Amino acid sequence: KGQMIAKAVGLSSSTAPNVFDATAGLGGDAFVLASLGCPVTMTERVPEVHALLTDGLCLAHEWGSENDQSLVAILKRMALVGSDAAKYMQTIEDAKKPEVVYLDPMFPQRTKGARVKKEMQVFHQLIGKDSDANLLLQIALECAQKRVVVKRPRIAPYLAGLEPNYKLEGKSNRYDVYLCH
Repeated sequence: KGQMIAKAVGLSSSTAPNVFDATAGLGGDAFVLASLGCPVTMTERVPEVHALLTDGLCLAHEWGSENDQSLVAILKRMALVGSDAAKYMQTIEDAKKPEVVYLDPMFPQRTKGARVKKEMQVFHQLIGKDSDANLLLQIALECAQKRVVVKRPRIAPYLAGLEPNYKLEGKSNRYDVYLCH
């Protein structure tokens, strides 16, 4: 619970907020949050990545059913929605809006230094640039009840040039936290 992502979404000993992961990718961050007790709804708009995530969740559930019921309990807190995040957020009823919207758009291309790992290079080719990340932030700010959390490279500019209420910084990444209402 001491991880930056847990602090960023507002997880505490008494609170496990419901989180909407608008850019789920392969579900790594969503799994961490679900393992800490947060109910997590995810979307992934790239069909190939959505299919990989769906398959991974199914395989994990099958394996967990036979070998690890605690894994099944974590997976039950994760729901994958087959929709574009922006469209989905705009259709959520007020009473069902998530406490936290989590955004992890594709990081900007590196201009110097070491290349990203081979898997990430393939991911970059498959997904491309998240050219609508700024718009997604604006929609997320209207959707979230309590906060929007944006994962960024430590030295990257803020999404939409919008300075967060606060940020949590690590060696290579940071979490920009925008408080709502």
